[in-house]
Amino acid sequence: MISNPRTPPHLLTIILLTAFSPLSLNMFLPSLENIARDLKTDYALVSVAIAGYLAVTAVIQLIAGPLSDRFGRRPVLLVALTIFCISSIVCSLAQNIWVFLTFRMLQGSVTAGFTLSLAIVRDTNPPREAAGLIGYITMSMAIAPMLGPVLGGILDSTFGWRTSFYFYAFFGIVLLLLCWFDLGETRKGHGDGEQEERDNFTALLRERRFFAYAICTAFSTGAFYIFLAGAPLAATATFGVTTVQLGFLIGSITMGFSAGGFLAGRFAATVSLPTMMLIGRIVACSGLTFGLLLLISGWLSPWVFFGSTLFVGIGNGLTMPSSNSGAMSVRPDLAGSAAGLVGASTLAGGAILTSLTGAAVVEDSSPEIVIALMLASSLIGLIAATGALIFERNGSIATH
Repeated sequence: MISNPRTPPHLLTIILLTAFSPLSLNMFLPSLENIARDLKTDYALVSVAIAGYLAVTAVIQLIAGPLSDRFGRRPVLLVALTIFCISSIVCSLAQNIWVFLTFRMLQGSVTAGFTLSLAIVRDTNPPREAAGLIGYITMSMAIAPMLGPVLGGILDSTFGWRTSFYFYAFFGIVLLLLCWFDLGETRKGHGDGEQEERDNFTALLRERRFFAYAICTAFSTGAFYIFLAGAPLAATATFGVTTVQLGFLIGSITMGFSAGGFLAGRFAATVSLPTMMLIGRIVACSGLTFGLLLLISGWLSPWVFFGSTLFVGIGNGLTMPSSNSGAMSVRPDLAGSAAGLVGASTLAGGAILTSLTGAAVVEDSSPEIVIALMLASSLIGLIAATGALIFERNGSIATH
């Protein structure tokens, strides 16, 4: 039993829930080839564990958010973590690829931890303070993806690929127990039939303010997806960097995101949500514009290329805590639905932008194309942030 059923969780609980979502995606990546060999299948089929997982997590975010608005954050999170733990155990014991893939998809339930963590922060804090806390939380989103593959590689090489799923199961149980004892219900009020009929995605989609925040989030993140899809090929083809150098340089954008998240946590409480979003968008667009001009002028250097993309990481770290908080503040009673819808639309947008980048960037492409695509996505985010600022000045949303 928990001492108070409405006690908000400690910040550490929220950070662990948030960080474990990306960790569940990438920690086992070094094991894909060994999984294919052990389960006697081909690599392409095993890779469905990545692409299919992303698709499932988008759907889960759409489901978990509204369910948490109706039944509460606590029960939805406990059920999601239970499903994740059971799925992890089955994956660790799987003897054929279809069992493995089925329960690997069910592992996507853990993404509810990220979605509902944002809603819980918004439930328990005013918009600006929520943005500040989300800024600190997003720092974990930057660190976890960097550590995950390293840890997974060590576990695989030492004990075998199944150990990663033992780790998932063990840590999932730890999170489940932590949430059972630490996470009280934070959703305010209880819905009735009439309320439930009104409280759905349609209500959010009628709000132009929600669109401004959601579009800003999606296209800010979209620049990062473009980077992931285009930077490795452009860098190796143009600059001839080694794989070791490439790994370090690619990690720079993630370090920038962590730095931006820290700054957002430090200053978001004193700056309006749209203003902080604008600052982040200006940082990203300025760095990309300067880098593009240098590249066009003949300064073909990996330091120019990755130096300009570093500003995207910083800008996103500044922007996204406020844009997420703003989206959930349009209808605070639908914070879970808003978090789920923003998360799903961001993943869908990332998939589209990644595909477009893959088609546009070929082996002989210049890095200018990648920077230009990132700049275009960041500019759309800038326009959306400007729209959010206009709505605030018109008194459309309270930010205090």
